[in-house]
Amino acid sequence: MKFTITRFISEQWNPVPEVVQTSLEGKTVIVTGANNGIGFEAAKHFARMNPGRLIMACRSQQRGEEAVSNLKRETGYSNVELWMLDLASFASVQTFSERFNKEGGRLDILVENAGILPEKTFKLTDDGWEPVFQVNNLSTSLLALLLLPRLVETAQKYQTTPRLVIVSSEMHFVTTIDEAVLENDNPLAMFGSSEQYIQGALKTRYEDSKLLNVFFARALNEKIRHQALIINSVTPGYCYSSLRKNFSGLRAWVDWLMEKALARTAEEGSRQLIWAAVGGADDEEALRGAYISLAQIREPSDYVVERKDVQDKLWENLLDELIKIDASIQDIREEHFKQSAEA
Repeated sequence: MKFTITRFISEQWNPVPEVVQTSLEGKTVIVTGANNGIGFEAAKHFARMNPGRLIMACRSQQRGEEAVSNLKRETGYSNVELWMLDLASFASVQTFSERFNKEGGRLDILVENAGILPEKTFKLTDDGWEPVFQVNNLSTSLLALLLLPRLVETAQKYQTTPRLVIVSSEMHFVTTIDEAVLENDNPLAMFGSSEQYIQGALKTRYEDSKLLNVFFARALNEKIRHQALIINSVTPGYCYSSLRKNFSGLRAWVDWLMEKALARTAEEGSRQLIWAAVGGADDEEALRGAYISLAQIREPSDYVVERKDVQDKLWENLLDELIKIDASIQDIREEHFKQSAEA
């Protein structure tokens, strides 16, 4: 499917379907980036479905505590926990996953919502990666894979079908991966840490990261298709968001006008995350690897559909890079993805 301004405006003006409801009694839900905006609104919707356990993963202790307090007050739900998670730090991702795996218990829904926009100038995180790529892609993928065994275990033990939801964006339609990157011996190292490359690609950094989210969801789904586990990606649409609070000058003015004319509320955007996490129960198989918009399965960009070679190459490259970060990814690769290759 191709992106057009007309279609974008039309979809933004379309009525947003009401939030889907179901019982989450006894189930465990994790939402990353849960202290504000779409993540917070999604957490509130989950809370009203009364899960056995709701974990709000946040970077800031203070903002996280405020969010937990607000959620309890607004929903009356009390089984909510605040866990620290900073996706700009691989150590934080590892600590989070180690804690969850050590505590045991089930994991039914993991919504990976946290993300950032690029800054104006080039910089690297302490781990040596460009921040948008690390937060939106590397750490998001690392957390998903480190918690994958628990999702699979939950499916087998409780005879249920857990879901992993990756929050992407319709902006993935407007970009592609530079062929120079794909021709590199280590494409993601060039894409994610090369100053020479990144300096010229900052303007499309967010869009590129959302494209990679779609590729990741489709690739991971393909690798675990023998398991009772659904992985999808979803766009909340263009919403009012604190992500853009640092915009200035003409960019801020244009964004203000766009918000007034087109933006959904954060609550309306969060309904898409909820549908991806619990909706479509009448045909769950169709949700595997799907891209979701306005509570419907939609075709992703033509580039995603036509360039499975890119998806496969980046998947293998991603695993190689994540193994350097956490050796346990190699065990997960052999245990879960080898089975898929043999199936």
